[in-house]
Amino acid sequence: MQSRKLGETGVEVSVLGFGGFHLLEIPSADASRLLGTYLDRGGSYVETAASYGNGISERKIGAAVSHRREEYTLATKTTERTKSGYLREIDRSLKNLKTDRLDIAFMHAVQNVEASEKILAPGGALEGAMEAKKAGKIRFIGITGHGQPDALIAAVRAYRYDVLMTGFNYFDRFNFPTIEGELLPLCRDRGTGVLAMKAFGDGYLYRSAAPALRYALSLPVASVVAGMNTDQMLESNLALVDSFVPMSQEELSELYRTAPELGDYVCRLCDSCNGSGFDPQSVFLLEGMFDRQMDAERVTDTALYALQERLKFWFDQRDRARTEYAALRVKVDPERDYRELNRSCPYQIDIDRKLKIAHGKLSSDGYIY
Repeated sequence: MQSRKLGETGVEVSVLGFGGFHLLEIPSADASRLLGTYLDRGGSYVETAASYGNGISERKIGAAVSHRREEYTLATKTTERTKSGYLREIDRSLKNLKTDRLDIAFMHAVQNVEASEKILAPGGALEGAMEAKKAGKIRFIGITGHGQPDALIAAVRAYRYDVLMTGFNYFDRFNFPTIEGELLPLCRDRGTGVLAMKAFGDGYLYRSAAPALRYALSLPVASVVAGMNTDQMLESNLALVDSFVPMSQEELSELYRTAPELGDYVCRLCDSCNGSGFDPQSVFLLEGMFDRQMDAERVTDTALYALQERLKFWFDQRDRARTEYAALRVKVDPERDYRELNRSCPYQIDIDRKLKIAHGKLSSDGYIY
């Protein structure tokens, strides 16, 4: 399996990483078989978190592959923000994983600037990481976050983390464009290694597994970490990375045009409808923060609708989206006819309808489309 350099850590990791969350859903014997097959086929990055089943995922990994510890880069995550809490949880993770060292310990789910500041403050988790690193318990300090990346951008500017992990997929690139547009270049400039998660959009891109994985692998990331809890899923992903060729610009454009998850509702941020003192994209970006543009107020498939309902508030940034919408200088006028903008959209989005749906989500006046 191909490997890539992980920033300036001096470590190389396989382009397909094994994520541990979904090991919670299968028996230990199945977890052991899948992890063993992954390592046998050249995989070299295994990751979990202390919070996954309150240590159950870590324990399954430790039982399955700790005897092969030299074959893979091992990472776990903690949501502890204090030095004492961090050190206590790292010790528990080492015990669960049956190892004396972690390659990467992530400050997990840093969703706001306040969390980042608490980590960096006196007595914060960073002091614990420094102590653990000096003691040889961890090698590298990482950070993760989900959705809107403002907190991660602020965190990477405030401290040079060794590794960063966040979501990269062709669906959310239109909901959180600053992940690729600002955070990724910032990490490159800082020498911070980047790992991709959520390449399949939390499972939302199940109809498009091959282009979804290929899209994420085409970005300047070291590895795409995927949860795999069946033999078929593992084999499929292994085959995809073995045949990987980066997407061309023409292929990317075609994906943005035809991907079923984008369809005729998700704004591609192409700027075609901007004009006349009003930019619909400013509204659609906030709709993306609110519910990932998943709720189009139409039900075409019951199973897909259920998945959208499960995932649309996955990152819980609704309050922030509504606050920022309230501060917009020009908001949607629900009495206005915006249909003239429909002609400008190359993706056949009914902009008039979408603006009014977005206004209903984001406004506080109880407007119902």
